[in-house]
Amino acid sequence: LVQSARAQAAIKNVASVAPLASAAFRHPRATREVLLNGQAVAFEVKRRTRRTIGFSVSAEGLSVSAPPWVPLPEIDRSVQGKSAWILTKLQETHERRRQLDAARIVWKDGAVFAYLGAPVRVVLGSHQPQGALHVGRIEGDAAPSLHLSLPDDASAAQIERAVQAWLMQQASALFTRRLNHFAVQLNVQWRKLSLSSAATRWGSANASGAIRLNWRLLHFRPEVIDYVVVHELSHLRVMDHSPRFWATVQSVM
Repeated sequence: LVQSARAQAAIKNVASVAPLASAAFRHPRATREVLLNGQAVAFEVKRRTRRTIGFSVSAEGLSVSAPPWVPLPEIDRSVQGKSAWILTKLQETHERRRQLDAARIVWKDGAVFAYLGAPVRVVLGSHQPQGALHVGRIEGDAAPSLHLSLPDDASAAQIERAVQAWLMQQASALFTRRLNHFAVQLNVQWRKLSLSSAATRWGSANASGAIRLNWRLLHFRPEVIDYVVVHELSHLRVMDHSPRFWATVQSVM
């Protein structure tokens, strides 16, 4: 009991070591703060109807879900007990956001985006033929260039929409060719192709023969696109992810 009392007192002191705004990892709705291996972490506490304490790390930071009857010092102690996992996940999330920020495209004349796994440079000019892809050097740059019939002062939104429209046009044609190619090998018949903009899914298929493929696949190498195409076509034979399904995929890839 004495050790428990001392531990709770220590946790209480640690939890109030600094104001919430000082934490390097601070959830926007943080109500508690602890030191984990010398690193200040401010986290959100959510009271939930559950039996145990749960931990979740997202782009916002650390959230801790706990039953209504669990006292705050016990929540702090649980966070301390998971310190290694929490810090690892927070660091991974921070690095992932840093990489995404670094990779975010600034849409302007000369912007570079990925097409079939290779860089393509945007070239603006109202005299340019719309959507013409030229392979060759542009001012010493070996990357192919996508010429857009837009004025030099076109807005970032206009440029992004034009590039997306071009990519979707290319996606429709390329996906159709690859679906036809692999459908013969798999002895299946697809009936409809739809382009998807889903945030977390690259493709889907249903028993009627309808295939949905994410147009953003155009950013990746052709062999990646082929894998997704084969994956979805294989579902026209096996509508689950059983060993028989994976054997179907492996039969052609």
